[in-house]
Amino acid sequence: MVQLFSHWFAWNTVLRVALETVFLILSVVFAVAMIYPGAFREVLGAFPALALFAVTVLLINASLGLYQPTAKRSRGETAIRVFLSLFLAVPVAYLVFEHLPRTWAQHNVVELVAIVAIASHAAIRGYAARVRSSSNVFSNRVLVLGTGAEAAAIKESILKFGSNFTIVGFYPVNGSEAVCVPQGNVLDAQLALLEVARQNRVSQIVVAVGDRRGGSLPLKQLLDCKLAGLKVLDPSSYFEQVLGQVRLDSLRASWLIFGEGFRQGLLRTVVKRAFDVLATSLLLVFAAPVMLVTSLLIVMESGFPILYRQERVGQGGRVFWVIKFRSMRSDAERDGKPRWATANDDRVTRVGKVIRKLRIDELPQLLNVLKGDMSLVGPRPERPYFVGELSEKVPFYGARHSIKPGVTGWAQVRYPYGASVQDAAQKLQYDLYYVKNHSLFLDLVVFFETIEVVLTGRGAQ
Repeated sequence: MVQLFSHWFAWNTVLRVALETVFLILSVVFAVAMIYPGAFREVLGAFPALALFAVTVLLINASLGLYQPTAKRSRGETAIRVFLSLFLAVPVAYLVFEHLPRTWAQHNVVELVAIVAIASHAAIRGYAARVRSSSNVFSNRVLVLGTGAEAAAIKESILKFGSNFTIVGFYPVNGSEAVCVPQGNVLDAQLALLEVARQNRVSQIVVAVGDRRGGSLPLKQLLDCKLAGLKVLDPSSYFEQVLGQVRLDSLRASWLIFGEGFRQGLLRTVVKRAFDVLATSLLLVFAAPVMLVTSLLIVMESGFPILYRQERVGQGGRVFWVIKFRSMRSDAERDGKPRWATANDDRVTRVGKVIRKLRIDELPQLLNVLKGDMSLVGPRPERPYFVGELSEKVPFYGARHSIKPGVTGWAQVRYPYGASVQDAAQKLQYDLYYVKNHSLFLDLVVFFETIEVVLTGRGAQ
């Protein structure tokens, strides 16, 4: 794993993005070199346009979720994303040619090579998104210290999400700990930890021992491993790097207090606000026609009001009024008691089902962003009634109110729609990760992943 701007990426992803960028640029350059042998002198002047071309293609693929390996996506779904990527990227290529030297742009071979490069890149990216490779040079070979419930949780997370991780085995620390992992994967504790790690070419050790009292941890052996160059992680750090979440079941208040992150400096606040105002203003311009059509459809189906206001809890626990398109009947809560939205909720109108699936109902919240009550990216604001309930049942729930709530967020692109205390606890783990590591770069990552969520309707309810 590599950390860029406080956010963790798999080495494979970083390497592939770099190689794909070079591939897209050099495809055009080599085509020009074959047609115009002396054209390399013009490459330097055309490089900004070529770099923009490559980056735009990569962003299109990222927006379509092609950099998110998942076993749940069918081949058909991946194919649709690949064809859509090609459909969007080809016009980008033609626009870039308008800024290339005339001798380049006037030759059809250059355009053909660029299109072939885009198609090849999309196909390779689609294949890579389908494959979970653990045999490559950047694969992380993990040794888990422990055999109990925490060790089993590490194993489960790697099977679900850790496409670049391979567990070589579980090293038992004492005879009293329950064995919750396959017996065949338990390593021989007669050998020293460092020796076992070297035999299995381990790159990191995750300490997953529930009860650490009474000298159960082999501290000297762990120190030997660290001095030998191996990474030694606790479960909190492991889950943060691999899953992008701060796990509640392995979280301690001291880690929140003394750990890195959770800084809310002035510079970070100013940059985030400037980004919010600029991006929101642009989004409102492009979204205006969609908002107008939505308003007309709501009136035609169920009359007025078009919008509805609802109290939500914002930064510092301050209550504000959030604005959304009305997607439910006007009497959705006629008894006055707040209710979670559920799957196939009978309160949702026909227009409401569509705009909720496409997240159009959230667009009026851009006005909340301009007003300063919300940010474009952040934890989703919850109703005061549910905040009171969740604060009592979910530890550290109040930490999510240390920053402004968002129209979209890290939890929204990582976890499906939730309608229970258990779902709120799961989403809080992602919210805590965002609170700890939020930056303009992470906001951009969330923004582009939100596009994929909107296009696919993933997690809507």
